[in-house]
Amino acid sequence: MVVTKMHANGNDFCVVSYEMNTFYDEIAKMVCDRRLGIGADGLIVVKYHNKFEIEVYSPNGELSSINGNAVRCAAKYLYDLNLVNKKKLSILARDEIVNVEIINNEPFECLVNMGKPNLKNQMIYANDSIDCFGRIIDIDGIKITIYSFYLANVQTVIFVDDLNNHLLDLAEKIHSYRLFARKTNVNFVKIKNKQELEVKTYERNNGFVLASGSGCCAAAYAAYKLGKVANKIRCYVSHGYLDVEIKNKDEIILKGPAEKVFVCDIKEDK
Repeated sequence: MVVTKMHANGNDFCVVSYEMNTFYDEIAKMVCDRRLGIGADGLIVVKYHNKFEIEVYSPNGELSSINGNAVRCAAKYLYDLNLVNKKKLSILARDEIVNVEIINNEPFECLVNMGKPNLKNQMIYANDSIDCFGRIIDIDGIKITIYSFYLANVQTVIFVDDLNNHLLDLAEKIHSYRLFARKTNVNFVKIKNKQELEVKTYERNNGFVLASGSGCCAAAYAAYKLGKVANKIRCYVSHGYLDVEIKNKDEIILKGPAEKVFVCDIKEDK
Protein backbone atom coordinates (compact mmCIF):
# COMPACT_ATOMS: atom_id res chain seq x y z
CA MET A 1 0.00 0.00 0.00
CA VAL A 2 1.37 3.39 -1.00
CA VAL A 3 1.05 5.94 1.79
CA THR A 4 1.51 9.69 1.41
CA LYS A 5 2.38 11.53 4.61
CA MET A 6 0.87 15.04 4.59
CA HIS A 7 0.23 17.83 7.02
CA ALA A 8 -1.84 20.97 7.32
CA ASN A 9 -0.23 23.42 9.76
CA GLY A 10 1.29 20.45 11.58
CA ASN A 11 -1.94 18.43 11.80
CA ASP A 12 -0.57 15.34 10.07
CA PHE A 13 -2.24 12.54 8.14
CA CYS A 14 -1.40 9.38 6.27
CA VAL A 15 -3.27 9.45 2.96
CA VAL A 16 -4.08 6.40 0.82
CA SER A 17 -6.20 5.63 -2.21
CA TYR A 18 -9.19 3.38 -1.59
CA GLU A 19 -8.85 -0.32 -2.28
CA MET A 20 -11.67 -2.84 -1.89
CA ASN A 21 -11.63 -5.42 0.91
CA THR A 22 -9.26 -3.40 3.06
CA PHE A 23 -9.86 -2.94 6.80
CA TYR A 24 -8.97 0.71 7.13
CA ASP A 25 -9.75 0.83 10.84
CA GLU A 26 -6.87 -1.60 11.38
CA ILE A 27 -4.65 0.19 8.86
CA ALA A 28 -5.23 3.43 10.79
CA LYS A 29 -4.08 1.86 14.04
CA MET A 30 -0.94 0.59 12.35
CA VAL A 31 0.20 3.60 10.33
CA CYS A 32 -0.83 6.33 12.81
CA ASP A 33 1.17 4.84 15.68
CA ARG A 34 4.00 7.30 16.35
CA ARG A 35 6.40 4.65 17.65
CA LEU A 36 5.53 1.53 15.67
CA GLY A 37 4.15 3.10 12.49
CA ILE A 38 4.55 6.21 10.37
CA GLY A 39 2.82 8.42 12.91
CA ALA A 40 -0.14 10.71 12.26
CA ASP A 41 -3.20 12.34 13.75
CA GLY A 42 -5.34 10.33 11.35
CA LEU A 43 -5.68 8.23 8.21
CA ILE A 44 -7.41 9.69 5.13
CA VAL A 45 -8.85 7.22 2.63
CA VAL A 46 -9.52 8.89 -0.73
CA LYS A 47 -11.98 7.53 -3.30
CA TYR A 48 -11.93 9.14 -6.73
CA HIS A 49 -13.37 6.82 -9.38
CA ASN A 50 -16.91 8.16 -9.75
CA LYS A 51 -16.72 11.11 -7.37
CA PHE A 52 -14.34 12.51 -4.80
CA GLU A 53 -14.98 11.05 -1.37
CA ILE A 54 -12.94 10.69 1.81
CA GLU A 55 -13.09 8.76 5.02
CA VAL A 56 -11.00 9.96 7.95
CA TYR A 57 -9.99 7.52 10.69
CA SER A 58 -8.62 8.43 14.09
CA PRO A 59 -5.49 6.63 15.36
CA ASN A 60 -7.74 4.26 17.33
CA GLY A 61 -9.56 3.21 14.15
CA GLU A 62 -12.75 5.22 14.67
CA LEU A 63 -14.32 7.12 11.79
CA SER A 64 -14.05 10.88 12.33
CA SER A 65 -16.37 13.72 11.38
CA ILE A 66 -15.55 16.37 8.78
CA ASN A 67 -12.07 17.72 9.32
CA GLY A 68 -11.03 20.96 7.60
CA ASN A 69 -7.34 20.09 7.68
CA ALA A 70 -8.00 16.60 6.31
CA VAL A 71 -10.11 18.03 3.48
CA ARG A 72 -7.24 20.35 2.48
CA CYS A 73 -4.78 17.45 2.51
CA ALA A 74 -7.17 15.37 0.41
CA ALA A 75 -7.54 18.23 -2.07
CA LYS A 76 -3.76 18.47 -2.47
CA TYR A 77 -3.51 14.68 -2.79
CA LEU A 78 -6.03 14.74 -5.65
CA TYR A 79 -4.27 17.71 -7.21
CA ASP A 80 -0.87 15.98 -7.05
CA LEU A 81 -2.37 12.92 -8.77
CA ASN A 82 -3.58 15.20 -11.60
CA LEU A 83 -7.17 14.24 -10.86
CA VAL A 84 -8.21 17.87 -10.40
CA ASN A 85 -8.13 20.00 -13.54
CA LYS A 86 -10.15 22.90 -12.21
CA LYS A 87 -9.97 25.16 -9.19
CA LYS A 88 -13.27 24.14 -7.61
CA LEU A 89 -14.20 20.66 -6.47
CA SER A 90 -16.59 18.93 -4.12
CA ILE A 91 -15.57 16.20 -1.69
CA LEU A 92 -18.05 13.89 0.04
CA ALA A 93 -17.16 13.41 3.71
CA ARG A 94 -19.43 11.52 6.13
CA ASP A 95 -22.52 12.09 3.96
CA GLU A 96 -21.84 15.81 3.65
CA ILE A 97 -20.65 17.61 0.54
CA VAL A 98 -17.70 19.89 1.27
CA ASN A 99 -16.93 22.52 -1.36
CA VAL A 100 -13.26 23.35 -1.92
CA GLU A 101 -11.57 26.00 -4.02
CA ILE A 102 -7.86 25.78 -4.80
CA ILE A 103 -6.43 29.29 -4.75
CA ASN A 104 -2.69 28.62 -4.96
CA ASN A 105 -0.66 25.74 -6.33
CA GLU A 106 2.81 26.34 -4.91
CA PRO A 107 2.62 26.60 -2.00
CA PHE A 108 -0.72 24.81 -2.03
CA GLU A 109 -3.62 26.69 -0.44
CA CYS A 110 -7.35 26.24 -0.65
CA LEU A 111 -10.65 27.47 0.71
CA VAL A 112 -12.95 24.99 2.45
CA ASN A 113 -16.63 25.72 3.05
CA MET A 114 -17.14 24.37 6.58
CA GLY A 115 -20.88 25.00 6.58
CA LYS A 116 -22.85 26.63 9.37
CA PRO A 117 -22.67 26.09 13.13
CA ASN A 118 -25.64 24.55 14.93
CA LEU A 119 -26.33 25.63 18.51
CA LYS A 120 -29.07 23.10 19.24
CA ASN A 121 -28.33 20.83 22.18
CA GLN A 122 -29.30 17.66 20.35
CA MET A 123 -26.55 18.30 17.81
CA ILE A 124 -23.87 18.16 20.51
CA TYR A 125 -25.53 15.24 22.30
CA ALA A 126 -25.96 17.29 25.46
CA ASN A 127 -27.86 15.41 28.14
CA ASP A 128 -30.16 18.31 29.07
CA SER A 129 -31.88 21.27 27.40
CA ILE A 130 -30.00 24.13 29.07
CA ASP A 131 -28.32 26.47 26.57
CA CYS A 132 -24.68 25.42 26.12
CA PHE A 133 -23.47 28.62 24.46
CA GLY A 134 -22.24 30.59 27.46
CA ARG A 135 -22.90 27.93 30.07
CA ILE A 136 -20.92 27.64 33.30
CA ILE A 137 -19.71 24.18 34.29
CA ASP A 138 -17.78 23.01 37.34
CA ILE A 139 -14.59 20.97 36.94
CA ASP A 140 -12.78 20.10 40.17
CA GLY A 141 -14.39 23.09 41.86
CA ILE A 142 -13.34 25.49 39.10
CA LYS A 143 -16.10 27.43 37.34
CA ILE A 144 -15.56 27.49 33.57
CA THR A 145 -17.64 29.34 30.98
CA ILE A 146 -18.04 27.21 27.86
CA TYR A 147 -19.43 27.97 24.43
CA SER A 148 -20.46 24.64 22.94
CA PHE A 149 -22.08 23.91 19.57
CA TYR A 150 -21.78 21.71 16.51
CA LEU A 151 -19.45 22.64 13.65
CA ALA A 152 -18.10 19.63 11.77
CA ASN A 153 -17.87 18.03 15.22
CA VAL A 154 -18.93 18.77 18.78
CA GLN A 155 -16.95 21.89 19.67
CA THR A 156 -16.40 23.69 22.96
CA VAL A 157 -14.69 27.08 23.04
CA ILE A 158 -13.10 28.48 26.19
CA PHE A 159 -11.55 31.96 26.27
CA VAL A 160 -8.33 32.35 28.25
CA ASP A 161 -5.85 35.16 28.92
CA ASP A 162 -2.98 33.08 27.54
CA LEU A 163 -2.41 29.56 26.26
CA ASN A 164 -0.38 28.64 29.33
CA ASN A 165 -3.51 29.03 31.43
CA HIS A 166 -4.12 26.35 34.07
CA LEU A 167 -7.44 25.53 32.41
CA LEU A 168 -5.54 23.70 29.66
CA ASP A 169 -4.59 21.11 32.29
CA LEU A 170 -8.31 20.30 32.53
CA ALA A 171 -8.73 19.67 28.79
CA GLU A 172 -9.28 15.93 29.09
CA LYS A 173 -11.84 16.35 31.89
CA ILE A 174 -13.71 19.01 29.91
CA HIS A 175 -13.68 16.89 26.76
CA SER A 176 -15.24 13.96 28.63
CA TYR A 177 -17.47 16.06 30.93
CA ARG A 178 -20.75 14.32 31.76
CA LEU A 179 -22.76 16.94 29.84
CA PHE A 180 -21.45 15.63 26.52
CA ALA A 181 -22.73 12.13 25.78
CA ARG A 182 -20.26 11.76 22.88
CA LYS A 183 -17.53 14.02 24.25
CA THR A 184 -16.33 17.28 22.73
CA ASN A 185 -13.32 18.91 21.13
CA VAL A 186 -12.01 21.65 23.40
CA ASN A 187 -10.64 24.87 21.86
CA PHE A 188 -8.75 27.26 24.12
CA VAL A 189 -8.72 30.73 22.64
CA LYS A 190 -6.75 33.89 23.36
CA ILE A 191 -8.04 37.06 21.70
CA LYS A 192 -5.15 39.17 20.43
CA ASN A 193 -7.23 41.86 18.75
CA LYS A 194 -10.30 42.27 16.53
CA GLN A 195 -8.69 40.32 13.69
CA GLU A 196 -6.46 37.76 15.42
CA LEU A 197 -6.82 34.82 17.76
CA GLU A 198 -4.48 32.22 19.18
CA VAL A 199 -5.99 28.73 19.34
CA LYS A 200 -4.99 25.45 20.92
CA THR A 201 -7.24 22.43 20.42
CA TYR A 202 -7.73 19.21 22.37
CA GLU A 203 -9.33 16.68 20.04
CA ARG A 204 -11.31 13.54 20.68
CA ASN A 205 -9.02 10.51 20.26
CA ASN A 206 -5.90 12.67 19.74
CA GLY A 207 -5.43 14.97 22.71
CA PHE A 208 -3.72 18.28 21.95
CA VAL A 209 -2.95 18.70 18.24
CA LEU A 210 -0.73 21.25 16.51
CA ALA A 211 -3.70 22.60 14.54
CA SER A 212 -7.40 21.98 14.02
CA GLY A 213 -9.25 23.51 11.09
CA SER A 214 -12.69 22.99 12.57
CA GLY A 215 -11.37 24.10 15.95
CA CYS A 216 -10.15 27.41 14.52
CA CYS A 217 -13.50 27.88 12.79
CA ALA A 218 -15.31 27.22 16.07
CA ALA A 219 -13.03 29.63 17.92
CA ALA A 220 -13.57 32.35 15.32
CA TYR A 221 -17.34 31.85 15.27
CA ALA A 222 -17.72 31.99 19.06
CA ALA A 223 -15.60 35.14 19.27
CA TYR A 224 -17.52 36.70 16.37
CA LYS A 225 -20.93 35.85 17.83
CA LEU A 226 -19.87 37.48 21.11
CA GLY A 227 -18.77 40.63 19.27
CA LYS A 228 -15.12 40.16 20.18
CA VAL A 229 -13.77 40.00 16.60
CA ALA A 230 -14.64 41.04 13.05
CA ASN A 231 -15.91 38.55 10.46
CA LYS A 232 -12.43 37.92 9.00
CA ILE A 233 -10.11 36.36 11.55
CA ARG A 234 -6.58 34.99 11.49
CA CYS A 235 -6.14 32.08 13.90
CA TYR A 236 -2.57 31.36 14.98
CA VAL A 237 -1.73 27.75 15.82
CA SER A 238 1.51 26.02 16.77
CA HIS A 239 2.68 25.96 13.14
CA GLY A 240 1.50 28.99 11.22
CA TYR A 241 -2.03 30.27 10.94
CA LEU A 242 -5.44 29.63 9.40
CA ASP A 243 -7.77 32.30 8.07
CA VAL A 244 -11.49 32.13 8.80
CA GLU A 245 -14.22 34.21 7.21
CA ILE A 246 -17.77 34.26 8.56
CA LYS A 247 -20.07 35.17 5.73
CA ASN A 248 -23.76 36.04 5.57
CA LYS A 249 -26.04 33.69 7.51
CA ASP A 250 -23.01 32.34 9.41
CA GLU A 251 -21.50 30.33 6.56
CA ILE A 252 -17.86 29.68 7.51
CA ILE A 253 -14.97 29.58 5.05
CA LEU A 254 -11.58 28.21 6.09
CA LYS A 255 -8.39 29.10 4.22
CA GLY A 256 -5.11 27.32 4.75
CA PRO A 257 -2.22 25.29 3.31
CA ALA A 258 -1.49 21.60 2.87
CA GLU A 259 1.91 20.01 2.30
CA LYS A 260 3.26 16.64 1.23
CA VAL A 261 5.98 15.31 3.54
CA PHE A 262 6.95 12.03 1.86
CA VAL A 263 5.63 8.96 0.07
CA CYS A 264 6.37 5.37 1.10
CA ASP A 265 5.18 1.82 0.58
CA ILE A 266 4.10 -0.34 3.49
CA LYS A 267 3.24 -3.99 3.99
CA GLU A 268 -0.24 -4.44 5.38
CA ASP A 269 0.49 -7.85 6.87
CA LYS A 270 3.50 -6.89 8.97
